[in-house]
Amino acid sequence: MLFLLYLCQFSFFVYAQLPLPYPPYIPPNLADGALRTSGQPNPQWSNLVGNLLYFYEAQRSGKLPSTNRVSWRNSSTLNDGKDVGLDLTGGYFDAGDFIKATFPLSAVLQSICWGATDFGQGYDATNQTAYLDDMLRWGLDWLMKAHPSQSTLFVLVGSRLTNIDAADVDDAYWGGDQNIPLPRPSYQINDTHPGTDAAAGASAAFSACASLYSNKSFGGPYSSPASLQNSTYAKQLLTHAQQLYTFAVNATGGQTTYQTSVPAIAKSYGSSSYTDELTLAALLLAWATDSTSLYKQAENYYNNFKLSGQNGVFNWDSKTPGLAVLFSQIAQSNSSIAANLSEWRDEAERYFDNIIDKQGPGYLTRSGLLYYSGDSDDASLNPALNAAMLLTRYAQIASTPAKKASYLTYAQNQLDYALGNNPMSAMASGGNDISTLDTSPVNETYIIYGAVVGGPDKFDNFYNIRSDWPETEVALDYNAPMLTLAVMHAMNDTTDPYFTSLEVGAYNKVKPKGFPCDGAFPHSCGLPSLSKAGKIAMAVVITVVGLFISGLLVWYLYELKAAKSA
Repeated sequence: MLFLLYLCQFSFFVYAQLPLPYPPYIPPNLADGALRTSGQPNPQWSNLVGNLLYFYEAQRSGKLPSTNRVSWRNSSTLNDGKDVGLDLTGGYFDAGDFIKATFPLSAVLQSICWGATDFGQGYDATNQTAYLDDMLRWGLDWLMKAHPSQSTLFVLVGSRLTNIDAADVDDAYWGGDQNIPLPRPSYQINDTHPGTDAAAGASAAFSACASLYSNKSFGGPYSSPASLQNSTYAKQLLTHAQQLYTFAVNATGGQTTYQTSVPAIAKSYGSSSYTDELTLAALLLAWATDSTSLYKQAENYYNNFKLSGQNGVFNWDSKTPGLAVLFSQIAQSNSSIAANLSEWRDEAERYFDNIIDKQGPGYLTRSGLLYYSGDSDDASLNPALNAAMLLTRYAQIASTPAKKASYLTYAQNQLDYALGNNPMSAMASGGNDISTLDTSPVNETYIIYGAVVGGPDKFDNFYNIRSDWPETEVALDYNAPMLTLAVMHAMNDTTDPYFTSLEVGAYNKVKPKGFPCDGAFPHSCGLPSLSKAGKIAMAVVITVVGLFISGLLVWYLYELKAAKSA
């Protein structure tokens, strides 16, 4: 299956620096995904970039502009922030729900700005730079609203209960954007009730995007940034980055994870540690300001927090694997602040080699998806696509041609899996027959283009059950690595994405029956379900073993009788 969702529940006006194209980019007909194309930029990669950005427009909260391309979306949650006397309208709904969560949003903005810095010409080539600008500003302008003073950052807006064991009001709502449950409380961290990770994460996002809008390039094998330079906006972003970094480091309440101060967020987006965010914030702020002292702080954090030698996932919560890559990029850029490239190259390659050589916690499913038990259970494609993004980014400066080739091949396999090279072997046909969807609870369904879903289970099965959030829910952070990978390919790849070779409708022939074993269907967590062939094989094994045991028993009884006769 092509794991881009075309069906999904959805039951402060920000002007972009760049004028939006007219007529606007509209995702093409679903059937066009099977068309073979050629040229550079490749039309199918270009459409994929456009669709992935379009998804973020479908996730917008607040008063929608006249340029809104998503016909079924409405202005919504126009009273956000009134409970604290502020305007917190705007921004993005986090996933298939209607909360606005600062911590994962910061990670998304930082990731996309990073990708638009080192592979930015992919946006220019596909004529999507204006939409990139529009997308980033919609998130960044809200993030600035959420930071109304130097030591205050709002980290959650929406119906999360303070009793984290209670049923969640927001998750239980499957309706449209006009009847979102109330109240929508606003939760903050501040000087006395801090959140080091959330403050540092927001600082990192502002720094990464300030560098992008300053047209700051890594040079070397990397492209120039996307063409959206705006020094005034960059300075505004940088001011917020500096203030939030100071808040993260010096809060009188100390350094702690943000759910300590805001327990309501723990269930959805609790942070495992603040050490990676603090290191990343120092490094990106050093890069944005050419500060040797901040660069030294980042190095000291990395060493003092013992971040080297880790082999876990890279995602909205865990940024450690990306640090050695970013250190390496800065070092190879000949920046005046950078230190030893070989040291960071060794650490980055240790991490990537462990993935490829299967020496870390991640493993390949039977059909080749990189899978981390625990982290991949709720969204299997995201860790794999994040790894592919880091591998493709780092491969440009790998120490040997062999390593570069190895990293790019592995990354390509992960991307191809997500784009259709998997056992489900079919293109999503969503939108043609919504009566076949799981509609319990009953809710209206709309077409949403370019959304990356959670993904299959560890057995490579994708059940396509609407209420199965681990497999079919969409989220801001799911799209981010795919977007960077798509622009990387749009820059250099003349061949079509894998999905053009798929047979429309073939998924129905291989769709698994029953229900998955996951967080949405825990009652199904017995033994792994077997395919028909698997059941036949199991029956044969049981029969053969049974006959063997029966034969042993007959032989034993015969020998026992013979012994007694003697």
